[in-house]
Amino acid sequence: MDLSNRTVLVVGGTSGIGRELARRFAAAGSTVAVGGRSPQALSELAEEGFGTIGVDVTNSASVAAARDAALARYPALDTVVTMSGVMLLEDVRDPAHFEATQTTIDTNLLGTVRVIDAFTDHLVRRGAGTFITVTSGIAFLPFPPMPGYAASKAAVHAYSEALRAQLGGTGVGVVELVPPAVATTGYEKVNPHALPLDDFATEVMDLLSQDPTPHEILVKGVLMHRWAERDGTYADLVAQRSQALTMLPRRRR
Repeated sequence: MDLSNRTVLVVGGTSGIGRELARRFAAAGSTVAVGGRSPQALSELAEEGFGTIGVDVTNSASVAAARDAALARYPALDTVVTMSGVMLLEDVRDPAHFEATQTTIDTNLLGTVRVIDAFTDHLVRRGAGTFITVTSGIAFLPFPPMPGYAASKAAVHAYSEALRAQLGGTGVGVVELVPPAVATTGYEKVNPHALPLDDFATEVMDLLSQDPTPHEILVKGVLMHRWAERDGTYADLVAQRSQALTMLPRRRR
């Protein structure tokens, strides 16, 4: 993928990985707009020179309005990155966990589908473009304290695979970004082994710039997750990660 002359919309790019990727696309020479819910974050990004669009991916009307605003401002839009996501702890022994599961699925999975649906017609009519979906190493190696998150990201992986097949021959590609734990603001306290954001973004942009662009963007730090079943390490790694269940309040008693 040529990163130097694209028109990119990063939905959910107001913080963390999305914000850094927006900056990297812009530094490579692309025109970049960022969509998100936080007025303060959008204002800060506008001051950096980004186009900004308010959008709530859990609301279909909001997504449609954001699409209309984006295409009116950027008719040459050719790359849509779906970054919106939440990570919530869930204890399945607590009936109240269902609300967290519902929020997670609505944002991570259905939010991704809403954004893709909103822009599919535009990209297909162009005959060229790219969707970049975002899953997680947890899609392939679950983190037991976050079952809804694991399920949502596994679903986005499967959806991306099917979407790529359905859009075959249209000129529209589907690239799946699979992050490991990345040290975004505050997360380094949760996982001191998280990959530094700068290192992660550099590796991602290097992989995206390959020709042809890989269907899955797998930095070195996520390979153990992605290929755990193939490598025969899956059961041991899940058992190891299950020790984190002590993060759940009821499991500390």
